[in-house]
Amino acid sequence: MNQKIHYTKPSITEREVSLATDAAKNGWGEHCYDYIYRFEDAFKQHLEVKHVIATSSCTGALHMGLAAIGIKPGDEVIIADTNWIASAAPITYLGAKPVLVDILPDSWCLDPAKVREAITPKTKAILAVHLYGNLCAMNELLNIGREHGIPIIEDAAEAIGSIYHGKRAGSMGLFGTFSFHGTKTITTGEGGMFVTNDDALYERLCTMSNHGRNKNQKKQFWPEVIGYKYKMSNIQAAIGCAQMERIDELIARKREIFDYYKKTFSNISGVKLNAESEHTRIGAWMPTIQLENGSESDLELLKERFRSEQIDARVFFHPLSSLPMFQTRAHNHVAYITAQQAINLPSYHDMTENELSRVCSVVTQVLNEIGYS
Repeated sequence: MNQKIHYTKPSITEREVSLATDAAKNGWGEHCYDYIYRFEDAFKQHLEVKHVIATSSCTGALHMGLAAIGIKPGDEVIIADTNWIASAAPITYLGAKPVLVDILPDSWCLDPAKVREAITPKTKAILAVHLYGNLCAMNELLNIGREHGIPIIEDAAEAIGSIYHGKRAGSMGLFGTFSFHGTKTITTGEGGMFVTNDDALYERLCTMSNHGRNKNQKKQFWPEVIGYKYKMSNIQAAIGCAQMERIDELIARKREIFDYYKKTFSNISGVKLNAESEHTRIGAWMPTIQLENGSESDLELLKERFRSEQIDARVFFHPLSSLPMFQTRAHNHVAYITAQQAINLPSYHDMTENELSRVCSVVTQVLNEIGYS
């Protein structure tokens, strides 16, 4: 029987083990933040931003960031209907409303025209999520933000390695957030990062992220506001430091896997992969194929064939408005039809060429059976 092919798993070397061990042995007392500061500095240099704060998750980073810009009950935040719940949930934590709009058919990210239509006097932010490492139309969104005085926020949880017109994903909006979950291109097990170029916002986050204690306060254990506890641990950060030493290698390997799939499938009529437009380069966190003329039953056949061949593959995100906690917005046609036609392909760092070939073989066989050529 063939060995199972996982859809993703982290790349952990002896370097990660060594630094994590050192943090576990020695990273206490006055050294309890050493690896956190080191990890933050490495990520700041990579992203070319002024300020970063390591967090326990991307969700936590997003929650704090939204709170820091004043999102409150009754406010609205525009977000694409196609997303994982983690992007929308922090909006609801603050009593605000996620306004779910349709996606572009190529990038599967926010449709700027739909964003314009959704703006109301209650709109206080636009959340641009770079889905699967694909890139939002940031120039259009930033222009909309400037026109209406609305901040653009980037959820770049899945977009490490993605570059838009020379700028790294997450570095263009008022603030950005990243995830280091075990499925991501770089990992700390769990973890996230808040990033910004705004000095005042960073100072607010420094206080909010430390239980409301201002870093310049001389009194010990003296919070000035109600804050949050979304800190990353020193041991997690040690793993992150080792990952950052390998960041170029890790991003390059994601691209190699994506390019392998692209070479195999891009010339098949009706089959679409993650899109790259002019002046962009995606980090290709999760290579995805869409059967543009396919039906839900075609996708079920492909998933069943994967299961029979011991291959993991992830379903495309369901529209948030199809979930029970949100109001249905079936008129978001692109979001709904894409979820019935697309699937994520395996893409972990250590995939062999034989494993990639196995995945492509299954896809090709199913495509032939359902009439693609």
